[in-house]
Amino acid sequence: MKKIKEVIVVEGKDDTKRILRAVDADTIETRGSAIPDETMALIKKLAKTRGVIVFTDPDFSGEKIRKTIAAEVPNVKHAFITKKQGAPKRSEGSLGVEHASVESIKDALHRVYTEDQSAEELISREELMTDGLMGNPQSKQRRQQLGELLHIGYVNGKQLQHRLRMFGITHTQFVDAVKKIDKEGKND
Repeated sequence: MKKIKEVIVVEGKDDTKRILRAVDADTIETRGSAIPDETMALIKKLAKTRGVIVFTDPDFSGEKIRKTIAAEVPNVKHAFITKKQGAPKRSEGSLGVEHASVESIKDALHRVYTEDQSAEELISREELMTDGLMGNPQSKQRRQQLGELLHIGYVNGKQLQHRLRMFGITHTQFVDAVKKIDKEGKND
């Protein structure tokens, strides 16, 4: 089993159990989207010594936790699963890391992103609009597909350009993903 050097930040104990089935790692649980001060202090300390990977649920609360930590902790790393990967097997239950397969978790941890606040803007707002990722009835669905293909999670139109820059997505990666989305759309 692969040992992860960084400490993985998850939302709850069920997420920790699922992560430990996939990798050998230490976790910190936020226990909700309102991160207690002592938990944030611990995350900051560990970020300096071991590094931290934020691995939250692919939903609104998970994104809120991700943004809160990213605002407080420079150079934090991010791992993402898709909504499909985090869907419960039964109809009851909420979306979450605890429902992801061991393979999905390993894959997400293999594709970890580090935020780069100094990265330059490679994809223009105009290009996002031209490619149907903003200002179009299918924009939300196309952004979901883009987030899955690039393994950067889902964001709304206002945040997309920032997310692409923050994770250092190259123009080539972006264009290749859009071409794949367009090709899949023609096959429907």
